[in-house]
Amino acid sequence: MGFALGDPVRIEMEKWGGRPHWHIPASWLGSDEHGDWIGIPAGTPMVRPGLEVALDNDQVGLVPAPGPDVERAFLATFHGPGGDTWAYVDMTTPPVWDGPVVRAVDLDLDVIRMQNGWVVVDDEDEFAEHQVDLGYPPEVIALAEASRDRVHAAILDEDPPYDGSHRRWQRVLDGLIGGT
Repeated sequence: MGFALGDPVRIEMEKWGGRPHWHIPASWLGSDEHGDWIGIPAGTPMVRPGLEVALDNDQVGLVPAPGPDVERAFLATFHGPGGDTWAYVDMTTPPVWDGPVVRAVDLDLDVIRMQNGWVVVDDEDEFAEHQVDLGYPPEVIALAEASRDRVHAAILDEDPPYDGSHRRWQRVLDGLIGGT
């Protein structure tokens, strides 16, 4: 991709039908066997229509490596100390780099692991509603469900990258922003 450590990148997600969703500025950290890693320092404005938030802790995001769609139909963020969340994984269409922007369609379902180890699947009600209201095609429904099941199992089993692989990239982000 030709990015250097610290280069500005961003996530631009939308909802089905081209409706705007999260826009998140970030910094390029590097790549490994799991995919491309980006850093989102604490205080970074995360914006979607009608809402702007800034988390109190640093995050590293994972854009999955190339492979079959069901193995890469997600965007994951791993949260540093200072919050309740350990990993937040959005089920999406397979993310695509468009220059310095990673684009994906958020398909509602999220798998969240808290710092205490508790794991939950979130927004199943929204997913069911959007299947009807937004007209998700059957293959998109199947992709989101298969991705949710795969990510959920991987988190429970602590399979890579949900085995602490992100800590290396948190250290890279710490070095980039002068953290500890």
